[in-house]
Amino acid sequence: MAIEINPFFVSGKIPHEYFCDRVNESAKLIRLLTNGNNVVLISPRRMGKTGLIEFCYEDPKIADNYYTFFVDILHTSNMQEFTLALGKEVFETVKKKGFDLVTRFVQALRSLNGKFGFDPVSAFPSFTISVGDITQPEYTLKEIFEYLDDLPKPCIVSIDEFQQVAKYPEVNVEAILRSHIQKSKNVNFTFAGSERHIMQRMFGDATRPFYNSATTLELDAIKEEIYVPWVKSKFLASGRTIDDTEISSIYKLFMGHTYFVQKVFNEAFSLISKGETCSEQTLKDSIDNILESEQTKYRELLSNMPAKIKGLLYAIALEGQATHITSASFIKRHSLNSSSAVQYAATQLLEKEIITRHEKTYSLNDKFFSLWLKRLMTIA
Repeated sequence: MAIEINPFFVSGKIPHEYFCDRVNESAKLIRLLTNGNNVVLISPRRMGKTGLIEFCYEDPKIADNYYTFFVDILHTSNMQEFTLALGKEVFETVKKKGFDLVTRFVQALRSLNGKFGFDPVSAFPSFTISVGDITQPEYTLKEIFEYLDDLPKPCIVSIDEFQQVAKYPEVNVEAILRSHIQKSKNVNFTFAGSERHIMQRMFGDATRPFYNSATTLELDAIKEEIYVPWVKSKFLASGRTIDDTEISSIYKLFMGHTYFVQKVFNEAFSLISKGETCSEQTLKDSIDNILESEQTKYRELLSNMPAKIKGLLYAIALEGQATHITSASFIKRHSLNSSSAVQYAATQLLEKEIITRHEKTYSLNDKFFSLWLKRLMTIA
């Protein structure tokens, strides 16, 4: 018996037939990258940046003519870790292209000479470098960029959560990276980031090294009039039905945020069989299931949070989209302390990436967490 595919993907690479819209965004990103531009791609986390990049990488204009690399640096905290993450991604990608490119990579990284191992079966070099092996990250980084410049095809490197480099402790990290990127003749870059305020400062502040170095592309929610019929079509194609009003209610609840609406419909799809209808109750059950599976993580997060910071978190969750958080009316409405205390709490929550700020509006990054907090504070 064939396994039925859930059409609402929430992880991994999304097959083209299950990729919703992004027609204009993908066309623009492909056009910019294949015409020698670097791109800043900004959107809230889990809005679909990674999926969009991978989708564009598979377009024949890119797939047939470029080497493509994708490195997520969210976990990195310094220049050594950045260099290791980039080096591993380059190695793993060129390994699929042939023995010659792999051996050239090993030879190019002279600063790591003798640190590579060999696979006993394939005899291919293996990348077993640890962070501690990268004693001169700036020099190793230079070797990686020189290697990319010498490849027989042009390259596209996408760096996800690029705002992390602004948090590294080393001096002049942005200037060092900008210098290497500026010298690259064979490489174009996508700098993807989810912390809008940091990305905008990095690329929009005339005193910063990356100022005016890339074209900005902002990724917003897929329009409701596109997403609703798409969801309906996927249910129908699988022998299930769902009303437009039910789809629209979930879209509005999560403000069209790609991951969270997809996750609800993924769960709902799994709860019903062919010939059945996804009802309002099905969707409520889906949300309950998701929140129940996450509540241990949420409770632990709250248990480690100081009361003053927790108070602002509750306030933002209750409002959904909070503005003027240091105003007297906001502070009084939510029984908070002084405006300076609120500002401090906001800074802490932003640094921990629990909340995000768009212009002067604050909201929680995790929309399920926001909904869970509302339920926690509400007596129904």
